[in-house]
Amino acid sequence: MAPPKQPQPPFQKDERVLCFHMEMLYEAKILDTMPAEGGDGWQYKIHYKGWKSSWDDWVPQDRVRKFTDENKDLAAQLLAQFKMLQSGKTAKQSAKKGPAAAAAASSRGAQNGSDMSSARGSEERTAAGGAATATGRGPRRARDYELEQEDNFHNRPAIKLPIPDHVKALLVDDWENVTKNQQLVPLPHAHPVDEILNDYLAHEKPQRQEGSASLDILEETVAGLREYFDKCLGRILLYRFERAQYHDLHKLWSQADSKNTSAVDTYGAEHLSLSLPELIAQTNMDQQSVNRLREELMKFTNWFSRHVTRYFVSQYETPGADYIEQARSV
Repeated sequence: MAPPKQPQPPFQKDERVLCFHMEMLYEAKILDTMPAEGGDGWQYKIHYKGWKSSWDDWVPQDRVRKFTDENKDLAAQLLAQFKMLQSGKTAKQSAKKGPAAAAAASSRGAQNGSDMSSARGSEERTAAGGAATATGRGPRRARDYELEQEDNFHNRPAIKLPIPDHVKALLVDDWENVTKNQQLVPLPHAHPVDEILNDYLAHEKPQRQEGSASLDILEETVAGLREYFDKCLGRILLYRFERAQYHDLHKLWSQADSKNTSAVDTYGAEHLSLSLPELIAQTNMDQQSVNRLREELMKFTNWFSRHVTRYFVSQYETPGADYIEQARSV
């Protein structure tokens, strides 16, 4: 009987790939392959394009990605995030030199699109200060809750994702509709968060190997997004004008005959948008886990931004006088 055929590695010698080095994703070429110790997967000798051969390195399989348009977008996102974080460090350094220097650094950051705050929240805190968004169309979003002030909180690894300009524009339109025009997103949503996440899973799962750690991480990340959204919507993802609507819906969720039972099957893209990465901007996870989660969130962000117009509502509804009076008292 012939010996069993040895499985082929997912990546082949001389294949063009993308490879992680620290937090960045670089174009690379596979020079050689060999089974990993213990027979669990493969290892690859990598040459990074544009770097000397002294940087060639043997890396585990989980650092290598196929050279696809989607992964190239991910590499670009990581580079944009790196530049954004570097800009933030410059602003902090300038702040130590005096208010004028700090203001100049802040202005440069806004012009470069480094203001990544996207969480829905109380508009009163920003309206009082008259602050403007990077788009210049209205106050930037702010949280309704008080962040911890301890130094160890701010020193935790951060997950901040660049927001595409066309998504920013939709979020600003959403702000104007709710806070200035006193309109509401029609609920239950035609495309709730649960549908969005299921659509993403249907798109992404075929690209992951069955039973792989990559597939497990994908499913855990999506499950985590559902949990975060359900738990945090009523606390930090609402404008003041939307709170009465939330309270009314929350009462219906507990009824036995209700078709909608939670935030994820009632609210949609306007509240999910790209707010969730902001919720986990400070985390207790180690840096390696943060990097892996960031990669998953960036994949979701890239996919979501390509389909965002499908999930946002085209028209907001105008509530009656009774609701407006109720909203003022909440």
